[in-house]
Order: sequence, then C-alpha cells, then structure tokens
Amino acid sequence: MTTAGPHVPELYVPRGSAANAQYVVDIDPERAGWTRGSLRVVELGPDGTHHFTTGDSEWIVLPLGGGCTVRIADEEFQLLGRESVFAGVTDFAYVPRDAQVKIASGAGGRFALAGAKCERRLPARYGPAPEVPVDRHGDGTGPPPHALSTARGGTRTVRGFAAADAFVCDTLLAVEVITPGGSWSSCPPYPYDEQRAGGEAELEEIYYFEIDGPNGFGQQRVFPSREGGADVLTEVRSGDAVLVPDGRHGSSVAQPGHDMYCLNVMAGPGEAREWRICFHPEHTEGYR
Repeated sequence: MTTAGPHVPELYVPRGSAANAQYVVDIDPERAGWTRGSLRVVELGPDGTHHFTTGDSEWIVLPLGGGCTVRIADEEFQLLGRESVFAGVTDFAYVPRDAQVKIASGAGGRFALAGAKCERRLPARYGPAPEVPVDRHGDGTGPPPHALSTARGGTRTVRGFAAADAFVCDTLLAVEVITPGGSWSSCPPYPYDEQRAGGEAELEEIYYFEIDGPNGFGQQRVFPSREGGADVLTEVRSGDAVLVPDGRHGSSVAQPGHDMYCLNVMAGPGEAREWRICFHPEHTEGYR
C-alpha cells in the first residue's frame, strides 16, 4: 500500500524502476516531486569510470562496495571503501556544485551519490572513515532524542557521516542506519513536515535499502500527518527506495536473521541545516 497527494509520484520505488543507462538508481527532485534531494547509485566494472556534472547540487560520493578515486579539477581523493555496507563505516568524498567529477575504480564497485540542491559552493573534501560518528540507538546510550527508544527490539546503529554536527554541507544531510534482523528503527515514528524552532525541521527524505543475505526483506511504514498526505506500508528488498515528502517516518522493520541497511538522504528549505524530530505522541508508550 502506498498513497500520496494528487501531485506526488509513487512513493515506493522498487529496484530497477528508477534505473537508466548510467545508474541503477536515479532519483532526482523531478522524479520525487519535490525541491532538493537526489540519490544515484552507479555500478562500475574493473577499471570502470564514471563522469558527471554536479550542476546546482552538492554531492557526497559514498562507496557501498569497493573503493575508487574521485577527481574534481586538480584535486583527487582516494577512497578505500569497504567490502559491503554491512562491513562497517567507509570514507567518502564531498564534491561541490558547479563541478566536473570523475569516479574511477580499479577493482570495480558500487557507489552512492547523495545530493541536494544548494546555494553555496563549498570546497571539495575527503571524509575519513575514523571520523564518522557511530551511535547505537535504542538501548538508552545514543544521543537524545533517540535515547528514548529503549523498548525491546528497538536497537539500531546510526553512522552519521554527513549529519548536521559531523560534516559541513550547505543543505545536504545523510546518514546510514543498520537495523539488526528482528529489530525496528524509526520508532516511535516522527515527522519532518514543519520548520519549528526547537521542534521539527522540514525535510524531504529518501530511504535506500539493502538487506543482508539472499531473499531477505524488511517493512517500511510512513504514517500520514495530514489529509491526503504520504501513506506507505510496503515490503522492501535490496535496491528498493522509499520517498518521504511528508508524514511520520517509521517504523522500519528488519526480517529476523537479515540485517537491514538504510541510506537516508535528506534536504530541506530551512535556513539552518538541522535534523530535528518530534515523536508521535500516540506511539511513545513503552519508551523512556
């Protein structure tokens, strides 16, 4: 089940449905029906290369599997990458708007391009893996407000490689979440519908999923927060995505025995680049 307002595209994006000659996933603002956020996934064979122009967006090149070099003008960054998204954090490269970029991989691999339309042209930079903050949420040890989520089955690991307080971008926010098999994420659910000081931040968000092991799957729910708003309940498998233009995010549920990876790409119109949430008041029982 996926429903949205009359002018919003289908919110569940199954694997292959957003593919083209260059990318196995290509979701831009026009495809998503919103203003800023984008996600692309490119697959390169041995000695493969990919060229792209950043245009009016800033981008992060994030290895999903394998390593690569990223060249922008006379700067080059060597990304060691990782075997898979379940192997741990990875290094990454930030590339600014209005730039020509070349990605090259000797052994081949899969690389996510997380992007957002922006105004400022920031310098290209390397993001070292050891500097990526890793927080375990749902066991009371993570930073607030996620420390509230201490109900059984609510644990997950958040890799905040491009969180607001971890890495400087103009508008782009991006994190990775690992939900252990049999556990829940984004619980209690929360919205990004309004820009409210000290409360919410208005954000568009893309959820991109991978599942550990063959035939694994998860479930993704988005509650409507207004009449005719986003309403999603769908099974998700590796390579699927879910668009969240509004509504209450959650929950994300991983099949027992199959850990679930999610790349969350966010951007919004607010002057401040921030990730603020407000839990659904009817779903907080059992949490502290």
